[in-house]
Amino acid sequence: MLGNFKYVNATKLYFGEDSLKYLNDELPKYGENVQLIYGGGSIKKNGIYDSVVEILKANGKKVVDDGGVMPNPTADKLRDGVKIARENNVGLLLAVGGGSCCDYAKAVSVSVNCDEDPWEKYYARFEEPDCEIIPVGCILTMAGTGSEMNGGAVITNHDTHQKIGHVFGEEVMPKFSILNPRFTMTLPKNQMVAGIYDIFNHICEQYFSGEDNNTTDYLAEGLMKSVIDASLKAIEDPEDYEARSNIMWAATWALNTLLSRGKKTDWMVHMLGQAAGAYTDATHGMTLAAVSLPYYRHIMPHGLSKFKRFARNVWGIHTSSKTDEEAAEAGLIAMENWMRKLGLVMNLSELGATEDMIDGIADATIILKGGYKVLTRDDVVAILKESL
Repeated sequence: MLGNFKYVNATKLYFGEDSLKYLNDELPKYGENVQLIYGGGSIKKNGIYDSVVEILKANGKKVVDDGGVMPNPTADKLRDGVKIARENNVGLLLAVGGGSCCDYAKAVSVSVNCDEDPWEKYYARFEEPDCEIIPVGCILTMAGTGSEMNGGAVITNHDTHQKIGHVFGEEVMPKFSILNPRFTMTLPKNQMVAGIYDIFNHICEQYFSGEDNNTTDYLAEGLMKSVIDASLKAIEDPEDYEARSNIMWAATWALNTLLSRGKKTDWMVHMLGQAAGAYTDATHGMTLAAVSLPYYRHIMPHGLSKFKRFARNVWGIHTSSKTDEEAAEAGLIAMENWMRKLGLVMNLSELGATEDMIDGIADATIILKGGYKVLTRDDVVAILKESL
């Protein structure tokens, strides 16, 4: 393990089929008014909404509804949520849904007591909160983002064609998160597999950086193998509880900052995918899937030893009789075959991207420096064209 780092995670997790009952333990810690954040209304159809509201009311809470959080929550929606929180003097933001609801709740939490426009402060200037933060709790219904145990909050601005994530500090992390794998079983298949790839790519973004013999990489390889195994079982039987519980648990550990310790980390697949998502409004996991292989093939020559290790340790490919280039490519072929088995979207054109969007997407792509190659704008354009 190279370098110096700290690790802390302040989020308390309740996991399992009976986990919702522990909401009763948490609610007395917070104010009377609870802003109940959710998406398009599926939780009302499947009964989760009623179960949560019943617990809230049994604990003497006033429920303030804030529904309609979209898969890519917008700056306008964020401003609406801040208005709701201010008008109702809420003491807890309770997100019931997937990562978008959790992200949105965190963005609202740092904005309620802030006098400035939240987009300008947190997403244009990347400033940190200097105001009182409203506590957040999460009840997860979709596995993928890991937002239930980190400080990340991704917001989309349609006016500027930008989709930007701000990773806030431990003070913004959810105070508690409730993870019941049964809640994820009502998802359509395409949402399930998009979440699965989001998990896998979170691990890859941290794994494909550095060349040292890092304990964190062994953790990452184990998580990747678990995701691969559980995903294949889940697409065969979406109600396989063991598979869905492993996916949910892996999602949390993929992005709760553990795998980034001692690592530079990359995150260029996310920068490319988020820029494309701002133009297409496509599902996050699918945008990542569409750009991943062109990106990894582009940087592979600069990180051959890690890509060769990926082939051997994650996919079980015998690499001793292959050149480094052949071994590395064999790992990416195995990854591609798995992605196709899941039914992931493999190109941006299927998500609505067109040739005339390329320059705009390239301009919106934030270039980071932690991976094996620092991209130029020409590199970004080439990768995006290969992704169409």
